[in-house]
Amino acid sequence: MTGKLYIGTNTKMFQTGTEAETYIRKMDDLIDDIRDRLEFFFIPSFTSLERSVRAVGDRIRIGAQNMAWEDRGQFTGEVSPLMLEEIGVRFVLIGHSERRHVFGETDGMEAAKVRLAADHGFTVLLCVGETAEQKDAGRSIQAVREQLEKAAGVLGPEEARERLWIGYEPVWAIGTSGVPASASYAEDMHGAIKGVLRQMFDGDGAEIPVLYGGSVNASNAPEIIARDGIDGLFIGRSAWDPDRFNGIIRSVLPVFESRASKQL
Repeated sequence: MTGKLYIGTNTKMFQTGTEAETYIRKMDDLIDDIRDRLEFFFIPSFTSLERSVRAVGDRIRIGAQNMAWEDRGQFTGEVSPLMLEEIGVRFVLIGHSERRHVFGETDGMEAAKVRLAADHGFTVLLCVGETAEQKDAGRSIQAVREQLEKAAGVLGPEEARERLWIGYEPVWAIGTSGVPASASYAEDMHGAIKGVLRQMFDGDGAEIPVLYGGSVNASNAPEIIARDGIDGLFIGRSAWDPDRFNGIIRSVLPVFESRASKQL
């Protein structure tokens, strides 16, 4: 497992630039005494990115919620990696379930984005996850395997080790109507994902962090992070209040570190 706890949030289309700056400045203060034990990240809206970077510099990893698959072109409404680089963003979320299931992005599109992001030296948080229908049909692992092989298969082993994070978010567990996966189910799926990564990238696959996301909250976070194969948490609504998020971080960090020490 990785040495640091990976933890962060994606604010989707909820915070304005002013709200995001206020939020991340407070989080920067709250985690100051433990930041060296975390891989902490914040993924706000596009219009909030530059303000967020200016607010915290390189003390917190700021990421974009999406990115185009080309550097330039006639793609109205898209954002190029060149534009992200210009404002100091080198971390990008690709393949979030809302991009796939609301906006119709395909595995091929995600693969093109992953390839371009790696070419620009970005770190990629690639999201994968099965739908309720796939789960009920017993196809959860198959569905996630296909997403990983198609979208991350464009990377070589060394690139994957250096540039790739995986966010496992079962589609049925996210959003306002989502039902959190049980800790045992999350553990089983993370084990399967790590197995696929090892097959894809040989020994380097074992070093790729896999984060769980899907209605994570203060009640279930410690139980989830205690499970093998879960390197971190990708949290939604429960992380949007800084004090509450700080409480979650401090509740899971000792659990994660205790598990890590036993595996040394």
